[in-house]
Amino acid sequence: MPLRLGTSLGPDFRRLWTANAVSATGTAIGYSALPLVAVLVLDVTTFQVSLLAALSAIAGAAIALPSGGFIERRRKRPVMIAADLIRFAALVSVPIAAAFGVLTYVQLCVVGVLQAAAMIAFQAASGAHLKALVQPEDRAEANGRFESAFWVTMSVGPPIGGALVGLIGATATLVVDAVSFLLSALGIRGIRQPEPEPTPTEQKPDFRAGWRYILNHRVLRALFWNSALFGGAVMMTSPLLTVFMLRDLGMAPWQYGVALGVPCLGGVLGARLAPWLTRRYGLRRMLIVFGVLRTPWLLLLPLATPGVDGLVLIVLAETGLLVASGVFNPSFATYRMEATEDGFMARVISSWAITSRSVQPAFMAAGGALAGLVGLRPTLLIAGACCLVSAVILPWRSASPTRTPEPDLTAS
Repeated sequence: MPLRLGTSLGPDFRRLWTANAVSATGTAIGYSALPLVAVLVLDVTTFQVSLLAALSAIAGAAIALPSGGFIERRRKRPVMIAADLIRFAALVSVPIAAAFGVLTYVQLCVVGVLQAAAMIAFQAASGAHLKALVQPEDRAEANGRFESAFWVTMSVGPPIGGALVGLIGATATLVVDAVSFLLSALGIRGIRQPEPEPTPTEQKPDFRAGWRYILNHRVLRALFWNSALFGGAVMMTSPLLTVFMLRDLGMAPWQYGVALGVPCLGGVLGARLAPWLTRRYGLRRMLIVFGVLRTPWLLLLPLATPGVDGLVLIVLAETGLLVASGVFNPSFATYRMEATEDGFMARVISSWAITSRSVQPAFMAAGGALAGLVGLRPTLLIAGACCLVSAVILPWRSASPTRTPEPDLTAS
């Protein structure tokens, strides 16, 4: 199924899609460049590498905490451009500092935090902007195309990034990532359609408004907790699978690369099927059916054995997970657009992203602690069980996108 550039959605969507695809490609290429700079250039300890990742996620989320209300009261395109330019400046500072011999671990931490905060702000503004840019009947198609772009870049970006690190070094590879954000900002600036006036909000911003809106809406609340549990469990397996494959199963690095790259094609397939399936079966069935179908796959991971059979099993499990997730994610994004009032869109997305960025590192840390106590296979089994349990939290009673009344923003 070909990946079209949003022709039926108009030239402005095509410009936005292209800008997003360029920055996503740069991010995928520079996926592990920052920790590699820490290891290869600064020779930091394993603890410092872990601290860099945790600090970037948690401190970035904390800085982005008040951003939802700020974004809500402004036009979204300038916010998206500013977030791209912040990421460009932060990333390009690393190779410049390295060239002058003044790069420090503290600077890497600051860059990681700015990256995380700007990413959350961009996501919040981008979701609200997309809702205004495309017609309601086109939202499933638009979200499906963004999801396709994400999985395509994740399929090809990390191998290219690994090759570039080997050829030109980790700091130079960061330049590619930085330039992608600059190109993204230029692409967004080229969008012609005027933005609507921001929806008036309360005079005194409340950073809790996004969470309050979610928790006051029965279906969004169920999807919120489902997302936290499922996403946390999946991320919990990420570092464990690296150790499991390379150490316990004795697989070669190229086999590990295959297990990371090939399943992403399943995400592409799922995302391309999502709009057609949504039109045929409706959002409610999509959320329930594929919310369930994405849950059992991680339970296969602990069954893997050394050799080709184990590799095939891991690839099968990861591919099944990503096909179902590739269908579910754009359906979920479309539902959230339909269910959220315009005046709360940026805050809802911002609150959702901050929660994910906080919960997932906690799950990863818990997974590391559990693996030390009970071993890798039992910990992978526990992560798979958490994914399976997440299906219970899906909005089984109703998933029609009825909006909730506006929350009481004056409540304590």
